[in-house]
Amino acid sequence: QLQAFGGGLVQAGASLRLSCGASGRTLSTYSVAWFRQTPSKGREFVASFKRSDNSKYYADSVKGRFTISRDNAKNTVYLQMNSLKPEDTAVYYCAADRNIITTTRTMDSAYDHWGQGTLVTVSS
Repeated sequence: QLQAFGGGLVQAGASLRLSCGASGRTLSTYSVAWFRQTPSKGREFVASFKRSDNSKYYADSVKGRFTISRDNAKNTVYLQMNSLKPEDTAVYYCAADRNIITTTRTMDSAYDHWGQGTLVTVSS
């Protein structure tokens, strides 16, 4: 079971760090991604950490502002979000899977394990 937390209400330009923890799973053995969802845009890819080569990949909309990282000792994956914009407002989900390859890393259907989501609201 994955658990995402750390969301909240912030002003534009602020920072937040989301955390994704897992019970019963060792996240270092999984590829992990963050997605976000809004009523207007649906679910969209944000960032991923591919286990096979430790590569990171970001959506263009967050590149340079968001950073995905992991702390294996804490069994946690983080999403550091800087310079937040109102359009970053969404429910953020973490997802994990052991079989992610380069062509599937941005596809929500490729991830079998999901957290419950945490709401990030950025006010202008």
